Amino acid sequence: MQADPDGLPFGPIADFIHGLRFDDLPAEVVHMSRRCLVDLVGIWAAGSLTEAGGIACNHAALRYSGGPKTLPLLFDGRAVNPIGFAFAGAASIDAVDGHDGHERAKGHAGVAVLPALIAELGEAPAATLESLLTDLVVGYEIAVRAGLSLHVIAADYHASGAWNAIGCAAIAARARRLSRVQTREALGIAEYYAPRAPMMRCIAHPSMVKDSSSWGAMTGISAADLAQDGFTGAIAAVCEEPSVRSVWQDLGERWQILETNFKCYPICRWSHPVVEALRVMVSEHRLERADISEIAISTFIEAVRLDTARPGSSDEAQYSLPLAAALAITFADVTPEHLHPNAFDRPDVWDLVANVRLSEKKAYSDAFPEERFADVTLTLQDGRTIRRGRAVARGTHKSPLSDKELLAKFDAYAAPALNPSSRSAVMAILTDPDRAPSPAELTALLGAAHSV
Repeated sequence: MQADPDGLPFGPIADFIHGLRFDDLPAEVVHMSRRCLVDLVGIWAAGSLTEAGGIACNHAALRYSGGPKTLPLLFDGRAVNPIGFAFAGAASIDAVDGHDGHERAKGHAGVAVLPALIAELGEAPAATLESLLTDLVVGYEIAVRAGLSLHVIAADYHASGAWNAIGCAAIAARARRLSRVQTREALGIAEYYAPRAPMMRCIAHPSMVKDSSSWGAMTGISAADLAQDGFTGAIAAVCEEPSVRSVWQDLGERWQILETNFKCYPICRWSHPVVEALRVMVSEHRLERADISEIAISTFIEAVRLDTARPGSSDEAQYSLPLAAALAITFADVTPEHLHPNAFDRPDVWDLVANVRLSEKKAYSDAFPEERFADVTLTLQDGRTIRRGRAVARGTHKSPLSDKELLAKFDAYAAPALNPSSRSAVMAILTDPDRAPSPAELTALLGAAHSV
């Protein structure tokens, strides 16, 4: 695959990947990148304590421990190579479905991009926080646009690994200062080998595979390795097909990272409007669990398919709308602790789950993915009904969480894995950049076994 004679359409993309500098970033983009970094570290910390995160780290330590370059797995300490690091990091973040996303891309960039970025930077003493944030923005912008493009050229709903792999390849190409031709090859290889996993299958059969972002992260790193060694690939259609030209034409002008949403609850975002509605209804009407006879939910078809009625694990629980509704009523919240069978495997929760009724509302299906709406109707034991219509999720880019809310979330999620001084250091990335850790300091801070 040769570079286009006129440098188009890939030329501007390569210019962005290799040419973006911290001073080019608008203040709001820098601020958003700090928010993304802190939130992802918190989810990573929580995910490292899960069964899926542990299995992924063990796999990386067993299969990916060799090579000329190694670095410690975060929240674990065992040394692995960059491919193993990217895989285990993304799998750990994906293990707690609380990480950021992008509505129109219908998926997640940061879950793969951050582990790939740290894998590339490692413990490099020359890297600064500003350079890390700039690299992070590059990853988000390339990954999200690849996702938007994939929706144009492929009808199936693919999991995020199908496109965040391209963002990871871009980060690796930038970090290694690959040539424009090598960069083009890396993105082409990443797209060709990326896991085009059928997302709705995981919705129907929830498991640890989640959004396939772990495979997307390692594919992106591997693609850069191959391109650097002279391996060639087909063009990345998500970057170069004429039908997606409009997706890329405002690269560096319209910042997709600014459309990032942050989750209030560690479950599929499609369940969030229902949780929000129920928390308000229970509080406003001072309802007890025993007051409720039936929960009727009318929402978009993708959310209706979150119909696992008897999840047996945390991974299954994260994709169960009936359980999310029951937890919101039982605990007035949904936290990582609530998603463990020790918390939800009880008769009163299952009784609520059994009385959840799901149905599609066509208007809400038509509004997806730009909007996620739900109507919730409670039928009480005394025969009364209470309804809340057109409920939405909090934390969208139109209605963002405040920095204070995001920091509180980080503190709660990271507390079981990080001591107070370590959590304070990470939060300084957002609250006090002058005293925030460098990438090498951050890797050293987090690259050890759980320290609480």
